[in-house]
Amino acid sequence: MTHIAVIGRGLIGSAAARHLALAGHQVTLIGPVEPDDKTTHEGIFGSHYDEGRITRALDQTVYWSAITQASIARYAQIEAQSGIAFFTDCGGMMLGPKGSDFVRNVTHVQKANHIACKEYAGTDLETAFPFFCFERDAQAFYEANGAGYINPRKLVKAQSVAAIRAGATWVEATALAITENSNSVLISTDKGEVMADQVLVAAGGFSNMVLPQPLSVQIYARTVSFFEVSEEEAARLANMPTLVMRFADGRDPYLLPPIRYPNGKIYLKLGCELADVPLDTVEELKAWFKGIGTAEVGAYQQAIMMELMPDLRVEAAHTEACMTTFTADNRPVISRQSDRITVAVAGCGRGAKCCDELGRIGAELASLR
Repeated sequence: MTHIAVIGRGLIGSAAARHLALAGHQVTLIGPVEPDDKTTHEGIFGSHYDEGRITRALDQTVYWSAITQASIARYAQIEAQSGIAFFTDCGGMMLGPKGSDFVRNVTHVQKANHIACKEYAGTDLETAFPFFCFERDAQAFYEANGAGYINPRKLVKAQSVAAIRAGATWVEATALAITENSNSVLISTDKGEVMADQVLVAAGGFSNMVLPQPLSVQIYARTVSFFEVSEEEAARLANMPTLVMRFADGRDPYLLPPIRYPNGKIYLKLGCELADVPLDTVEELKAWFKGIGTAEVGAYQQAIMMELMPDLRVEAAHTEACMTTFTADNRPVISRQSDRITVAVAGCGRGAKCCDELGRIGAELASLR
């Protein structure tokens, strides 16, 4: 039996821990809990601190579509193993200008990966989704089944519970450094040391904080807007799917339907950036997560929401900070750094929906000797 430590109790790390434990390995999952007050927190953060992330098989690339299909196929299994429901099958839609590269790419992926969906345009689109106001030449692809959103907080909890039930141990700590020896690897944490045969680093944007060889990844700041609605407004939007779209002018918002948050309030969530703002150091990452994004991007997103859903009755709106990790080739980094160190990092803006497959691939690589 190989003892494998997984650094990072986020979406990919918790998935990897489950797969490793189910495969019979001794697993130690290392990662802290979500901070009670992020404004005063001095440690690391995770982008899964939220209630909604879009999931769907459709994509602009065959690779990411296939990775996500593999993950979606295991959602029910993870829920059964953990007893925690995290997936809402409300349907998902991708939409862009007819004849655009965006639409051509989605069409290609739909056919290549045999994704069941229905196409809408013109008055058919308006009739089917009356709460949206799209551009006149919009063409939509709607996945009625197996698409919608996941609760990332609950998914991490579900993966962790399933891993522990399969024999894994969770060390509630923050990894600080890795020391590789000839026959083992030592992980230093803020609560002691962990000795293992192998280590898989899946700590997202904070991975370079512990890796002996820093990864060539780019981390970008993201601002997300939340639009609070009443119970009545949420009921009116009960059939609303998730939305990923492209305007003719290049704007590319994503939008989630009404979701109830831990404070009891119901929000629609919208994301779309004015520009990519890099976060190059751990200090910059921490400072960004402690904030609420930028007012300029929030105003930009509010204008998009008014354009997309002009009849939406909003009670209040606010912004929050998030981040994404990208690579030059738009692929995750899942590779060996040495005989005992493996990495599984970079969801490239898609990591939540396909994290189980990314974790599985990382787990498989880390278990090879």
